Amino acid sequence: MTKRLFCLILLMLLLVPALLGADKNDVANDPVLEAMRTEMERSKANLKLEQLPTPFYIDYRVTDMNDLTAEAAFGALRSNNRTHARFLRVTVRVGDYKQDSFYRNGEGTTEYMPLDDDLISMRHQIWLGTDKAYKAAAEALTAKQAALKQLNIEQPVDDFSHADPVQSIAQPAKLDVDERPWLRMIEKASAIYTSDPQIEGIDAQVHFEAITKYFMNSEGSVVRSGYNIYSAYLGLVTQAKDGMRLDRSHQYTVADLKETPSEREYVAKAQELLATLKQLRDAPVVDEEYRGPVLFSADAASEVFAAYVGENVLGLKPQLGQPARTRGAWGTSYKTRVLPDFISVVDDPTVSSIAGHSLLGHYEVDDEGVKASKVDVVENGKLMNYVLGREPIRDFPTSNGHGRARVPANSPGPSLGNLIVSSSEAVSPDDLKKKLIEICQQRELPYGYYVETLGPRMTPRLLYKIYVKDGHQELVRGAVFGDLDLRAVRNDVVAAGNDVSVLNLVLNIPHSIVNPSILFDELQVKRANTNNEKLPEYPAPPVSAGK
Repeated sequence: MTKRLFCLILLMLLLVPALLGADKNDVANDPVLEAMRTEMERSKANLKLEQLPTPFYIDYRVTDMNDLTAEAAFGALRSNNRTHARFLRVTVRVGDYKQDSFYRNGEGTTEYMPLDDDLISMRHQIWLGTDKAYKAAAEALTAKQAALKQLNIEQPVDDFSHADPVQSIAQPAKLDVDERPWLRMIEKASAIYTSDPQIEGIDAQVHFEAITKYFMNSEGSVVRSGYNIYSAYLGLVTQAKDGMRLDRSHQYTVADLKETPSEREYVAKAQELLATLKQLRDAPVVDEEYRGPVLFSADAASEVFAAYVGENVLGLKPQLGQPARTRGAWGTSYKTRVLPDFISVVDDPTVSSIAGHSLLGHYEVDDEGVKASKVDVVENGKLMNYVLGREPIRDFPTSNGHGRARVPANSPGPSLGNLIVSSSEAVSPDDLKKKLIEICQQRELPYGYYVETLGPRMTPRLLYKIYVKDGHQELVRGAVFGDLDLRAVRNDVVAAGNDVSVLNLVLNIPHSIVNPSILFDELQVKRANTNNEKLPEYPAPPVSAGK
């Protein structure tokens, strides 16, 4: 053996522990992981009840959550809470990878986990959870086999996919935040109602989370990961003279505390929302009906892509006996056009930031112990992939690292990471506005519409008429879209911008939507068919004490 070869082998041996990412010392130094490891070894060796099948797979997930939530309204603090909770999720699968017990009550159990790092009490809870999950799995397999006998499955798909073991030990998340400046900030922002007596509701909130996840399975995976979420919210409500309810809100949601707004920025945003509410009160109601081009800002387009793309690229396995590929609207759209030819979409959880914004959808290893990976979902308008966990669907037998769980109680399933939308023919927002006017001129329309922000159920909150004659904008209120749907997103989007919006979403599972502004060639905009509320019967109380 040459000296050079000897040195190379020695170097490789020294690197092995680093490549694995976790060793016995990492586990032993963490009481949660040590409790999980000890019980996993006992379960693998002893979990076999008479007349019940032996488990072929076991996993433990522990979620440790530290939370700060505070809310202020009308200049006064309304709530201020810190909580710490720890949950255990146990999954036991009997049967095999082709047909297992993951069915109804056999999908796992959730238990409260002791907060104190007492090894014996944690092991006791894991033991009880494992026993319960095992018995439920055995019953579920019997029920599943009975249900399958009643069905004719033409194209059977495995129930669970193989995955290589992963070992990754990252630092736990911490919530080191002094709450006092944040309480002062939300009190100050919510006090701006004093400048407008017609404000009927004002809400300022902060919600900070530190979440540490522990995962271990019988295949050899050991994962500890931690992340933080910082949210600051503002919401204001008023009414127009005709009683129409008008809402404005804004939410900052980031993964890095450095990106949260300063008190000055936060209060300025509250004042900006207040100013637009005053403008909306005086704005005319939208015309009865319009059909023509509509330009969506990148911010507004985020909601469109989240609803009509994000929901439909999830590889959700259909119910037993269902022939569709997935449960989404694009379950039968594989390798067909679902978006304009110039639009492509990837989901890439390996990216932690873009355009200077942190992304909530970033992670290294998913909640099923599979390394995160970039997935080309839509290529030049055609659906080419789904995001998947370890539950296969037709034509997609393995996970692509997108199996994630709602915190803390649910089992993992396919979920978005960072959904990134791009255009091969991107133009500037100014050029999109010019194109909007050109289409209006061709159709002899006096104006087109520009959507700056959307509210719940795709309702425009800030909607402007853009007049063809001189390009000036006029704010209007009370509009809804008549035909904003999957067909419109596929066929009526004619251009996209080169700008970028980042929408970080926390509900269910943290993820991010990254996208440009878009121009629809034709959409219906019409007056909302809703009854306006009555105005308050008498004036608001005075804003100064003693009056």
